[in-house]
Amino acid sequence: MILSTTPQIEGRPIREYKGVVTGETIIGANMFKDFFAGIRDIVGGRAGSYEKVLREGKDTSLNEMIERAQAMGANAIVGIDIDYETIGANGSMLMVATSGTAVVI
Repeated sequence: MILSTTPQIEGRPIREYKGVVTGETIIGANMFKDFFAGIRDIVGGRAGSYEKVLREGKDTSLNEMIERAQAMGANAIVGIDIDYETIGANGSMLMVATSGTAVVI
């Protein structure tokens, strides 16, 4: 599956548009990650536990979108957009939503 944030793939004409595909995931961050991230914010540095959660959320959401595109008979997704949002009480959960257009190239 070819993935692109651009509306087309250079040198590969789109032969068929299959439709919009999406992927969504919601991940909760536990209190230990919050505690250690808070300490790291005070002393400086990167919050590795949150970076890992962001990557996991993005990967899960993209994989869900790929599965939906494959089920439609697509071999590429163009115009991909990835959105991150905190939801839940005190923003305790991370939502990652991806969308794009499933195509045959």
